[in-house]
Amino acid sequence: MDLSPRQSAMLAYIGKYVAENGYPPSMREMGEAVDISSTSVVSYNLNILQAKGYIQRDREISRGVKLLDKAVEHQVSVLDEIIINVPVLGRIMASEPVPIPDDSTSPLDVDESIALTRDILQEDGPVYALQVKGDSMIDALIHDGDIVIMKPETEPKNGDLVAAWLKAEKETTLKRFYLENKHRVRLQPANPTMEPIYVHPSNLEIQGKVIAVIRQL
Repeated sequence: MDLSPRQSAMLAYIGKYVAENGYPPSMREMGEAVDISSTSVVSYNLNILQAKGYIQRDREISRGVKLLDKAVEHQVSVLDEIIINVPVLGRIMASEPVPIPDDSTSPLDVDESIALTRDILQEDGPVYALQVKGDSMIDALIHDGDIVIMKPETEPKNGDLVAAWLKAEKETTLKRFYLENKHRVRLQPANPTMEPIYVHPSNLEIQGKVIAVIRQL
């Protein structure tokens, strides 16, 4: 990127302001938006934006700033950097195993995806989403209809919230994972009205762990 963070923020603010009001902001408004108290410093940064082909200035008129095509392209590229489309692969309920994506999987391979910003997703690597069906995890603040963001994981730690495939039962369930001994895993619900599920490790396949929850209002 050939712009400083402040210049990029100023450009984004101008674009947002024009979209909302139909005309550009004043220099004082630009300064307040990017925490610059001096209008001369605002003008200095506008000169840089003009020299680099992002805007056109007319000093003879008030609010004489016009965004050029390069500014629009810049804003689109910034959005591409901070927004991730996460494929929604199904529900956590009695179903076939969830097909786990890898680095080559494209969101276009599925029928639905949700857009999330990178500040929500701190994890690297492939992720996918599942819609929760049921209320077994309500004390973990996960309710029926919510979306859980999953990271592929085959060796979870005790306490991890996982999507667990029960091979014999042919069901996928969302529970907390606890390896009690080499012969028994406890899948613990977060609902006092429900009992834990005990399963032999050979009857269990961990498909992923929860890294974020998106509340459906």
